[in-house]
Amino acid sequence: MPSFLLWFILLVLCWPIVLLALILYPIAWLILLPLRLLGIAVDGALGLVKGMIMLPSRVLKGRPASTAAS
Repeated sequence: MPSFLLWFILLVLCWPIVLLALILYPIAWLILLPLRLLGIAVDGALGLVKGMIMLPSRVLKGRPASTAAS
């Protein structure tokens, strides 16, 4: 019985916090969505720059010589 009373007190005290979280979470997600898209775009642009910088070394390195004659 004491356990039930403790759970009931927790429910009574914490329900406003739960409702607030349920309302604010989607709003925060919508606010942060453009930043996530910006992060994806910056990651792609930096990947392109990295590819352009690393291209000469990849071209000069070439393929390793194979031992089997084809």
